[in-house]
Amino acid sequence: MLDVQDVSKSYGKVKANDHVSLTVGSGEIAILLGPNGAGKSTLIKCITGLLRFSGTITIDSYPNKSLEAKRRLGYVPETPALYDLLTVAEHLEFIQRAYRAPDEGLARTLLERFELWDKRNKLGKELSKGMQQKLSICCALLPRPQVIVFDEPLVGLDPHAIKELKQMFQELKAQGCALLISTHMIDSVENNWDVAHIMVNGTFAATRTHLEESAQAQTLEELFFKITEGVL
Repeated sequence: MLDVQDVSKSYGKVKANDHVSLTVGSGEIAILLGPNGAGKSTLIKCITGLLRFSGTITIDSYPNKSLEAKRRLGYVPETPALYDLLTVAEHLEFIQRAYRAPDEGLARTLLERFELWDKRNKLGKELSKGMQQKLSICCALLPRPQVIVFDEPLVGLDPHAIKELKQMFQELKAQGCALLISTHMIDSVENNWDVAHIMVNGTFAATRTHLEESAQAQTLEELFFKITEGVL
């Protein structure tokens, strides 16, 4: 489970996150919605241990910067961070060794599902943006993390990869993983969520569960635009 409590992060006088709290339980998909500059990526970087912050963040009850937490966390950044001179296969071998993950054929399965198996000998620098994104997803999922954070994961993907990733969201949920998906494209999440947080100016302007959706006068999309653009 992911637990974020009272997290704040400032850049000088600009408060990117202002006392933000959220939890994502096992087998739950939470989405983080908001326009560009709302503070979503800052919050994700705090969760993944890339930024200093005030407040507390735990992953499966371990402090987020601890080794125990990092073993349980998977992260797909908005911009893939690959090694130019490692091949696709070597990226997965590196992750497998770093996490001491057993070789159960998952690496090949992931590459085949994302149509990268025939690209396994290509260097990182030779991959297109979409291929880099697919490889980044494969690397994040290979150690079988219990908590997975996705920052704009569908950007740059081809239709087949988008279909596969959306299917994987449901598979990971069924396996008991806690998923946090950040996006500014509300139509990309469709019904792949259990709770949605709408973020504006570094704080949550609204939170809605999927169970509440049918009972509301406004759809999640309508609520999003009302909050972010003042559209009724």
